[in-house]
Amino acid sequence: MVESEENGVLFPIFILTIIAIPLVPYTFVKLSRAFSKKQRSIHCQCLDCDRSGKYKRSLSQRVSTFTSCSNLTVVLLWFVMIFLIYYTKNISRESQLFEPFSILGLEPGASDSQIKKAYRKLSIQYHPDKNPDPEANKYFVESIAKAYQALTDPLSRENFEKYGHPDGRQGYKLGIALPQFILDLNGESGGLLLLFTVGLCILLPLVVASIYLWRSSKYTGNYVKLQTRQAYYELMKPSLTTSKVMDVFIKAAEYTEIPVRKTDDESLNKLFTAVKSELSLDPKKMNQDEAKFWKQDPAVIKAELLIQKQLTRESAVLSPALQTDFRRVLEFAPRLLEDLMKMAVIPHNEQGHGWLSPAFGVMELSQCIVQAVPLSLRKLSSEDTAPLLQLPHLNETIAKKIALQVGSFKEFQDLSLEERSILLKEVAGLSETDVADVKKVLEMIPSLKIEVTCKTEGEEGIQEGDVTTVQAWITLKRPNGLVGAVPHSPHFPFHKEENFWVILADSNNVWFFQKVSFMDEAEAISTASIAISETMESLGASAEAKNSAVEEAVEKVKTGSRLVMGRLLAPAEGTYNLTCFCLSDAWIGCDQKTSLKVEVLKRTRDVEGEAAEEGMEEEGEEDELEEEDYESEYSEDEEDKKRGSKKKVNKKESSSEESGSDED
Repeated sequence: MVESEENGVLFPIFILTIIAIPLVPYTFVKLSRAFSKKQRSIHCQCLDCDRSGKYKRSLSQRVSTFTSCSNLTVVLLWFVMIFLIYYTKNISRESQLFEPFSILGLEPGASDSQIKKAYRKLSIQYHPDKNPDPEANKYFVESIAKAYQALTDPLSRENFEKYGHPDGRQGYKLGIALPQFILDLNGESGGLLLLFTVGLCILLPLVVASIYLWRSSKYTGNYVKLQTRQAYYELMKPSLTTSKVMDVFIKAAEYTEIPVRKTDDESLNKLFTAVKSELSLDPKKMNQDEAKFWKQDPAVIKAELLIQKQLTRESAVLSPALQTDFRRVLEFAPRLLEDLMKMAVIPHNEQGHGWLSPAFGVMELSQCIVQAVPLSLRKLSSEDTAPLLQLPHLNETIAKKIALQVGSFKEFQDLSLEERSILLKEVAGLSETDVADVKKVLEMIPSLKIEVTCKTEGEEGIQEGDVTTVQAWITLKRPNGLVGAVPHSPHFPFHKEENFWVILADSNNVWFFQKVSFMDEAEAISTASIAISETMESLGASAEAKNSAVEEAVEKVKTGSRLVMGRLLAPAEGTYNLTCFCLSDAWIGCDQKTSLKVEVLKRTRDVEGEAAEEGMEEEGEEDELEEEDYESEYSEDEEDKKRGSKKKVNKKESSSEESGSDED
């Protein structure tokens, strides 16, 4: 029974360990993410963004965020851990080693008189005749009397001083971390022990693995359903325009699951009438296109109409039920657009190239959704009103007037502060406060610079079949000096970080692509350092040269640059005029591009190497032939000598025979 009690003590420690192993690192990860979000909350300070309430959270919103399922689970597990720590600590005190000197309040090595004096003193306090308390009686019998007996008996005291225990040397004890009630069942504990082992070691991991596999079989790493990705890939075409990209975008499985209520019919008809001009309907076949539009899945129809309401900035007129659906549609939009972008640029042909035209369409749609700008205005390139609409306090009418005055959005940015202020006050009728808001947003809009190279590492020129390295430095500058920032988007109800897509392409073929973010500087430094270090090592550079290159890359990252590196297989011989694009998914009018001319030469490196190897083989064969000829000549000479010696021997023998016959 004593052993079972000692074994049962280990069970709380076992449970504490099992909880602590995943809980402690998970808590640190959650805290670091929360801290990094606070650090990265560099958003626009204009009145429009302030009125949107997106960056100001009420007390109820903060409480609801804190009381999420994951947070409550973490807090509950921490309470369980604290209780187990307290419980284990008390048990350890109760089950600590027997210390006679400590019980009697003496130092080790005390004399017999001191032991007897301490025993009498404690007897007065705890003896049953002096203290009727049952706990005092228990302590006197199990501790004080036992300690006195151990120290007054010469053999027990010698064992204690020598081995730390009155009974002498103690062996090691092994325990099993199981609950006490299982250990108290004697013969019946075998079945429960088996069930406990199966449940903890087999069923629990199996359930966790099943849940993980179930989620991974339905979702991608970006929490997009695999059904959505498959639909996007099948519907993707090389010539999709922005309006056609919208038709593909709304086919997401996440949108088909939006509830469609009978009470929504009247509201959806009103929505259709309001945004009819923005839909891709042919005026010559209006009736047919309308009928075709209403034959779609009702959830898809609702999703497209709600997105069009976002683009036209008329979401305030929606009913409360549609407002909930509206927020759900926009919440899914950023990650669905990112997945749609990947389906556009991934390889689709034998050469391993993606498609550029649908990639442009996806980025334009993303910019319009974030900035709430109608897609129809992106087609009016002559007036260039779409970028102006992302500025605060400007509507479509005012934007058109300003565009007629200044021409392009770039020219409007290049105006001096005084000229811009006069233009906004006279043409747009803005106040000083509104003009200051426009200035704040213009200082948030980034300007990009691209430096791109394509080469074969360690070789001169690019030849057919080479594994070439594409290296691009993307530098971002803002007038306010920030590098990473949250874009101005008062009409988008959710937190949206800006991302950029670097694409290397020719006419409509994407050769290389990568997503870039300027929010996490530490991650960018780590990525650039590893990439530059690996490149220098592959070239056989010295440690000093490698460190110098890494330090230079780190300094560029700290000043607002990001390194993009990748490898691609060189195509057939020829000259290729490529273009490197840097496209924003949040800002309109800040996309940049630069030209890159790549000359691919005919393959000669492997041919020269093969020729050299063949020459070496031929020389080796000639040497072997010469050796064989030399050996054959030498062997013939030896044979001739042997034949001559045989002839001489034969002549001598014949002459001796003749001389013998003469003598006879």
